[in-house]
Amino acid sequence: MSQRPDPQEPELGPAERYAAYRRNARHPVFTDFAAGYSFGLDEFQVEGCQAVEEGDSVLVAAPTGAGKTVVGEFAVHLALETGRKCFYTTPIKALSNQKYHDLVARYGVDQVGLLTGDTSINGEAPVVVMTTEVLRNMLYARSRTLVGLGFVVMDEVHYLADRSRGAVWEEVIIHLPDSVSVVSLSATVSNAEEFGEWLSTVRGSTRTIVAERRPVPLFQHVMAGRRLLDLFASSDVDAAAGFVREGAPVNEELMKLARDDWASSRLKDRRTPKGARGRQGGPGSRNVGSGRRVWIPGRIDVIDALERKNLLPAIDFIFSRAGCDAAVKQCLDANLRLTTPEERDEAIAYVESTLGVLPADDLQVLGYHDFLDAASRGIAAHHAGMLPAFKECVEELYLRGLVKMVFATETLALGINMPARTVVLEKLSKWNGETHADITPGEYTQLTGRAGRRGLDIEGHAVVLWQPGMNPRELAGLASTRTYPLRSSFRPSYNMAVNLVHSYGRHRARELLEMSFAQFQADRAVVGLARQLHKAEEALGGYAEAAQCHLGDFMEYAALRRRVSELEKSASRARRTDRREEAAASLERLVPGDVIVVPAGKFAGPAVIVDPGLSEQGHRPLVVTAERQGRRLAMMDFPVPVEPVARLKLPKRVDPRNPHQRKDLAQAVREAVRGLPASVTRPRAEKAPVEEGAAREIAAARARVREHPCHGCADREEHSRWAERHAKLKKDADLLSARIERRTNTVARTFDRVCEVLEALDYLDADTVTDRGRGLMRIYSDLDLVAAEALRTGLWDDLTPAELGAVLSSLVYEARRPEDGPGAVPGGVVTERIDAMVRLWSELEELERQHRLDFLRRPDAGFAWTAFRWANGQELDEVITRNDQTAGDFVRQMKQLIDFAGQIADAAAGTPVRDSARQLVGLLRRGIVAAG
Repeated sequence: MSQRPDPQEPELGPAERYAAYRRNARHPVFTDFAAGYSFGLDEFQVEGCQAVEEGDSVLVAAPTGAGKTVVGEFAVHLALETGRKCFYTTPIKALSNQKYHDLVARYGVDQVGLLTGDTSINGEAPVVVMTTEVLRNMLYARSRTLVGLGFVVMDEVHYLADRSRGAVWEEVIIHLPDSVSVVSLSATVSNAEEFGEWLSTVRGSTRTIVAERRPVPLFQHVMAGRRLLDLFASSDVDAAAGFVREGAPVNEELMKLARDDWASSRLKDRRTPKGARGRQGGPGSRNVGSGRRVWIPGRIDVIDALERKNLLPAIDFIFSRAGCDAAVKQCLDANLRLTTPEERDEAIAYVESTLGVLPADDLQVLGYHDFLDAASRGIAAHHAGMLPAFKECVEELYLRGLVKMVFATETLALGINMPARTVVLEKLSKWNGETHADITPGEYTQLTGRAGRRGLDIEGHAVVLWQPGMNPRELAGLASTRTYPLRSSFRPSYNMAVNLVHSYGRHRARELLEMSFAQFQADRAVVGLARQLHKAEEALGGYAEAAQCHLGDFMEYAALRRRVSELEKSASRARRTDRREEAAASLERLVPGDVIVVPAGKFAGPAVIVDPGLSEQGHRPLVVTAERQGRRLAMMDFPVPVEPVARLKLPKRVDPRNPHQRKDLAQAVREAVRGLPASVTRPRAEKAPVEEGAAREIAAARARVREHPCHGCADREEHSRWAERHAKLKKDADLLSARIERRTNTVARTFDRVCEVLEALDYLDADTVTDRGRGLMRIYSDLDLVAAEALRTGLWDDLTPAELGAVLSSLVYEARRPEDGPGAVPGGVVTERIDAMVRLWSELEELERQHRLDFLRRPDAGFAWTAFRWANGQELDEVITRNDQTAGDFVRQMKQLIDFAGQIADAAAGTPVRDSARQLVGLLRRGIVAAG
């Protein structure tokens, strides 16, 4: 708690005052820092800050909104107090911009800098906020900016689990100088101790501090119709206090609602005419068939309910950009207003002052007037498809209390400082890039963690809207599960490989990669397997000793016996396969009325075929047996072929379920086989002869067994028992060993294969990065090797800046959905060069396949026309409307292209591409791209 005396507290005694003095004396910088807060700090914040002042690195894992950034801000304060530098890294530019403004407000513009892919402000300041990739690039370039660095704060460090970018966090943690203290801030993960142990291995002394209890209690609800029901039973003490434990009981009223919903849907199905099922109903189609009204609440109803219960401001998470925009339009169409006249005027003034400076024509394209109308009513959307300036405007209006309802996608949950009193989830599934999948417990916690503003709310609320078929117990599991471990997504890339080899040499680079969290997790999994293998190897020694024979090598003799057994089993399998095929062929020749003798199974004996039952999935003849049984048989009843032994004339319609027909048919079957010899009517499953070649091999193997010296041992069978135990355990031990081999040094082995590809292309020569490889060192992209090869082969040398922009975009852009087909491409030389790059990618993919790698995706030309038009100076409305793209996507793709073009310029020293790439950057950075 706070280190400062509270005037409301009773006077401390002399001993207590002395103890407080000693504590403050040990941490003077922290005491000064804590005095700047108007509230007492929590225990985990105090522990984290004091650990940093003592010189340790720290990992702080705490729920969203708990205030873990206080520890990061203390690292900034400590750096300034002690004359060292502090880098504050974040996963996204929006979070970097927000943290930059926070720190500037506290320490002044001269003390704080900002470095992102497209922004550079005061980069040599003692405190610099940056994206994690910028710091990674600094480390590889051995930038002079690193001189004097004492602290690195890694905000949202759990982002290292991200498949596309997570490796960057591990690269930074591994390569930072030992003298730098790392302050890692993470959301609550269930394996924080494991992650902290890895940090200690890599960074030295690291304190792991886990806070699992939210500072503001969170109450979970389900909204069904106009009713807001608690998710958990009121009898549960923890849930009633807003702190849910795993396995907490579900509100029985919700369970009853679910049962009624299920029962009424069944009743509705029975009542609905067959032809009407599956058709869309009218407005009442959501109503329950039994008359009970359990329906999905409309958005306006939700907002009205939240406003009545004083649960605004709220964030409604809709996992669709179009859905967020449609929700805002729905509110405007309903003439909804959540602001007072004074708040409306203040919101309008702020929007006009921040966004009104953009060109009037661009504002029209960006939907500015609808945005202004919605904001004045206290309503806004927030998603990646919006222009960054619009999103920042929403964030500021929200923090000022002027926007009360935000419809957002899940990107808002990542670090952006927009806490709410209430969070609403409309659905519990979302598009994950490949399919619609249920959200995970970790995602649910991240989203609902926004509810409850520390210092403003005494409690937060999470509201899930009722959906047909909802299972309250599954929802309760989402809300109470605390098992979402952090898993590394680290793997070495081509760019990483050349940078590591250049900086450390191949052997040392391999050792560094073995320090990754990915390898650490794999090795921990190996520990248990290795323990099992060790026990197995000890037992094998004992078994081998017990099987020793004075006449010779009994293990050799046992192997000969096993060989005989394996040959016999193989021959038997071959016989069975042949007989199954023959049996299937014999069934295909049967027709209704044939009397056969079923060779095996429960219904073995004479029977008449009613229906041959031929099918590609396996023949299943329908028969009536001589014992009056009507059954459909399976292939297992026919281990050998069958032939008709007699024939009956069947009635036109045979119903095996009719007992009278079965009786008559059974009598006819018995009559038909009565005069036949027993050898024909008795069920049989004779063995087919062994194939001649297999028989000779088996005979030779048996002869070798008889010739072995140990064959005459009096204790032969006793030795054999031990030898067989040895063989079985050896097989299990070999499987364990293979599993360990697959998991051990997995990252290093991938690095070796990456280096083999680079050597084949002459980018590496043993421990040396060649001239070709030096260009690759500057290119940070999924398609880094394709870009480097295109540069090397001169594929872009004669392109104009606009043509180069269109071609480069295919290496940066990736369609959000697989069904987004290839877009139109400028003709002529642009199409020709993109086609050439696809061929180049295909050649590299084949080289990767030879080395068991799969890193490079196919170039995607979906943004080429847009990049070409913008570089040629066309207006925003013409560029965006032709490509049917949102302003936010357009600006983000342009900034990625600008960043990539800058990398190409750096890598293209001595070629015509350098000047073209630099000109391209200037052509693209205009209008809302420069402003956004």
